[in-house]
Amino acid sequence: MPHYNITVRSPMSQEAAFDYMADLTNFEEWDPGVSSSKLKDGEMPGKGTSYTLKASGAELVYETLEYERPTRTVVEAKSSLLRSYDIIEVTPGPDGGSNITYDATLELNGPLGLFNPVLGLYVKGIFEKAGRGLEKALNGVIVS
Repeated sequence: MPHYNITVRSPMSQEAAFDYMADLTNFEEWDPGVSSSKLKDGEMPGKGTSYTLKASGAELVYETLEYERPTRTVVEAKSSLLRSYDIIEVTPGPDGGSNITYDATLELNGPLGLFNPVLGLYVKGIFEKAGRGLEKALNGVIVS
């Protein structure tokens, strides 16, 4: 299954970086694969909040499963074809800044799972562009 993990060191405070990342309406600002991101239900951001994202021609509804400000949030989207599971962790960085780790896993459901390696090849470039966009949005530098 396709997996992407990146850590960006940012001059943003832990709280500011977390608030930016936990609000999925910001995804279209940094992820070129996302053409639209809107609040669907709930108080944003927070546990139980859901967002509708249009990405690479598909519409996905992400639900916030975990929300522990200012350190960790977990969101998941499920459709008949695939599942996306994203973990965002923010830790204090040097000089009042922060380290933001974004960990995303995509997997095709059921028998389509046989094609996860092909999906991995397809989304590799998308993940890399999103990482560069995240680096720019956080005014940071990729450290891993």
